Amino acid sequence: MDIFDAEGFSKKLGIPVRNRELFQEAITHRSYLNEHRDYKLAHNERLEFLGDAVLELVVTEYLYAHFPNPEGELTSFRAALVNGEMLSAIAGRMGLGDYLLMSKGEAKDMGRARMWLLANAMESVIGALYLDSGYDAAKAFIAEKILSELPNVIESGSYADPKSRFQEMAQAKMGVTPSYRILKESGPDHDRQFVSGVFLGEELVAEGTGLSKQESQRSAAEAAIVKKGW
Repeated sequence: MDIFDAEGFSKKLGIPVRNRELFQEAITHRSYLNEHRDYKLAHNERLEFLGDAVLELVVTEYLYAHFPNPEGELTSFRAALVNGEMLSAIAGRMGLGDYLLMSKGEAKDMGRARMWLLANAMESVIGALYLDSGYDAAKAFIAEKILSELPNVIESGSYADPKSRFQEMAQAKMGVTPSYRILKESGPDHDRQFVSGVFLGEELVAEGTGLSKQESQRSAAEAAIVKKGW
């Protein structure tokens, strides 16, 4: 049985697949190789690296051309469009998860690790599309799937960084600047998980988890805003 349905993948994601192996690599997680030693292709981390750069360039180019806002606001808009939660949500709606090749353990995980895996695969697919069909094809895909989220991002105000929001509220209401500490680290180097705590003075207000220190701090700030009712 073929482990990669290139035709179905192409139809579901709405992108051409010329180099089949390139896209199969894009949906291959490192963990799959650990359970399939005879697998001939590489995992998707190099394509993820490339796709991340292409995505950021396309989004930056669009924001620069269409919005006269100051740099800080443009940076916030971009961050809201290319962060892990957004990319994971879009990948989920597209059905990208149906095609991922991963270990049995990863396949069972439906938490934040799964979210991160989907987001990374989205970047890998963008990298593969860029190599396979060129910049314009990648740009069209990003415009349709990701830039189309921008009106909702602006209207909802979700582009505002939760760490900045919590700091502003904490300073205004309590005269205190929040601080963050890493409370726990676990997992292998390539799949590290962090637990951060956000503090007001010595008070631990809330904790957050993530697959990077920044993500865990962001999660902690979001939880703290909810807990404080701010």
